[in-house]
Amino acid sequence: MDIFNERKVDPMLIAEMKEPFNNPKWIYELKLDGCRCIAYLDRKSVDLRNKRNLKLLQRFPELKDIFKLVTDRCVLDGELVVMKNGVPDFYELQRRTLLSDPFKIQMAANRYPASFVAYDCLYYEGKEIALTPLLERKEFLKKSFGAETARFAISRYIPENGIGLYNVADQRELEGVVAKRADSLYFMGKRSKDWIKFKRMADEEYIVTGYIYKGKNIYSLVLGRYRNGRLLYKGHITVGVSAGVIKTLVPTGINPFSILPKGNENAIWVAHQVCTVEYMPNTKNSMRQPVFKGIRADIVPEEITEDS
Repeated sequence: MDIFNERKVDPMLIAEMKEPFNNPKWIYELKLDGCRCIAYLDRKSVDLRNKRNLKLLQRFPELKDIFKLVTDRCVLDGELVVMKNGVPDFYELQRRTLLSDPFKIQMAANRYPASFVAYDCLYYEGKEIALTPLLERKEFLKKSFGAETARFAISRYIPENGIGLYNVADQRELEGVVAKRADSLYFMGKRSKDWIKFKRMADEEYIVTGYIYKGKNIYSLVLGRYRNGRLLYKGHITVGVSAGVIKTLVPTGINPFSILPKGNENAIWVAHQVCTVEYMPNTKNSMRQPVFKGIRADIVPEEITEDS
């Protein structure tokens, strides 16, 4: 199977979050607050896909010419980011992924253009290299770039000093650091302990099942997660939920829970979508100061389980 022609790469996933550490057998790079993206590039075209293999280029037209910057046919794993005030802004990126009107998309692209930042190379010069050790893939990644621009760049990494890089990310209020074993292989669709993260702010995905209007333009989303195929009620999130978010939800009138959770008698039940909730981690394994971060169009609700 030629993964360039098949266009069905399922990205490898980060296994877990840990405390920062130093290790000479690991490399460390900044965790960008964006959207995972697989780029299929040759000297004539570009095709961008999210984790659900949905095409993204029509929503990010400012990236239509990045194929001119590669040296050969390649498949790159990376992140789509939108920069605002010098740092990645997930809210602006999430807003872009929900736009469908070409005029509004172009307006947004002009105001806050997106960039593709590559951190892995899975295919180069007609050959799949996913099962080549990471540092060798990093060399292929460099070879695949004829040039870098503000729209198309390579993620930098440092060896050994994960704590130092995390401290830099913390000081600059960036999302965190990804740690990768230097000799790790790329197993598509797998969650590997060879990749872990150190995050300033933790986050988790939940299923949006409905919402409650609380008056004065304040809304709460009703959240759930699956366990053994059954949808479990997981509470509410209010901070960060805007009327604009509510407008994207599609009412169904169907309570998805086997038992109506107390306090949800006035809920408007909606077609399920996935959202990210960001919070300050603590030692009690619970969310502190949770904030709604955005809808995730790249994840299906069935993926959100108590084991994920």
